[in-house]
Amino acid sequence: MIRRSLEIAGSSFKMALQELWKNKLRTFLSLFGITIGIFCIISVLATVGSLERNIQNEIKSLGTNTIYVDKWDYSAGGGPDYPWWKYVNRPSPRYDEMKQIMLRTPGAKYAAFKIEVQDKIDYGNNSLSGVQLYGISEQFNNIQPIEIQYGRYITDAEFSQGSNAMVVGVDVAEKLFGSPEIAPGKLVTVRGKKLLITGVIKKQGKQMIGGWNFDQNVVMPYRFARNIMDEKKADPLILVQGQDNQTSKSLKDELTGTMRAIRKLTPVKEENFTLNDVNDFSDAISSLFVNLNIGGWAIAALSLIVGMFGVANIMFVSVKERTTQIGLKKAIGAKNHIILTEFLLESAFLCIIGGMIGLTLVYLLTLVLTNALNFPVYISTSNMILAIVICIIVGVVAGYIPARQAARMDPVVAIRSK
Repeated sequence: MIRRSLEIAGSSFKMALQELWKNKLRTFLSLFGITIGIFCIISVLATVGSLERNIQNEIKSLGTNTIYVDKWDYSAGGGPDYPWWKYVNRPSPRYDEMKQIMLRTPGAKYAAFKIEVQDKIDYGNNSLSGVQLYGISEQFNNIQPIEIQYGRYITDAEFSQGSNAMVVGVDVAEKLFGSPEIAPGKLVTVRGKKLLITGVIKKQGKQMIGGWNFDQNVVMPYRFARNIMDEKKADPLILVQGQDNQTSKSLKDELTGTMRAIRKLTPVKEENFTLNDVNDFSDAISSLFVNLNIGGWAIAALSLIVGMFGVANIMFVSVKERTTQIGLKKAIGAKNHIILTEFLLESAFLCIIGGMIGLTLVYLLTLVLTNALNFPVYISTSNMILAIVICIIVGVVAGYIPARQAARMDPVVAIRSK
């Protein structure tokens, strides 16, 4: 049975290739719709999937299972529901609130405090402006890991003592010193204070959603940073990461109670803080890309319908040209389901060939986009399997009526038709 099925599949594949070779232009025009349909679907899925994966990775880099305690609501889009003055007049997060959060919130594993300003860095006659200066507390690295490429990270002792140590982004090191590996050990001037570079942060590459963008920024201990920054005007932020078994939703619920208690808000008073959940950003991005994928499917569906009629046309012509051959097969004992299977397989193979051309075009597109964008675009294995499955389904649907017509032919009438 298996051997017979393989023989039928091989025979159908040979016939499909013969049809392609014998009627090149007709076949090309008929398969063009399949090719464009597969190109549309897979190119959209590959590009959107790669883009989403890159953005989701950037979001994860903001800290997994992490809540950002801020006075600003990151999802607020303005309008009557989100009056800007409501947020401007809120109190900023404070360092002592971060310590109280750790004491009062059992679900919190780590908490860190961050302040930042934008200013210049001087080294000798070189000056680099527009650099983001981060002042962070000890546990920041547990929530948002900072990988060091050259030198070392800031030590616990340097954090607790408020030492003038700092790590710099690779772009900052290159622009100041020409080569990042020579940056550790150098003294630079920031806002009139000398700071010692202890390490260079590993290159992250350009980020699409902003994030921490460590390549072009510097990081120093909070206790030193507060001496050169006005803390209230330095965008203070508290980062809280939940325990390993804690969901971000339950952590957010705990933090709501904690922050209301810390700020002594009565039950009737409105919250004067916002708990921004990193997972919410991820869900919003996923919803956006679902809509993009739906658009790609809609465009591709039109092309596939056109291609389906083209393949059906080929199969009708193929059945007509091989009527005598079909009659002879049935005369020597070929069953109806054998004839039906042969033509369905031939139709599916034709669609697979069109799909392979489409996949080749998508592959060329991914090479172009990878060079044009700052992240790799590629065709995943699941997308390739999806393309083949779509081709098979389209082929079976397009070829069913012609194949059924061939299977029901009367052998005597078919042989005499010539």
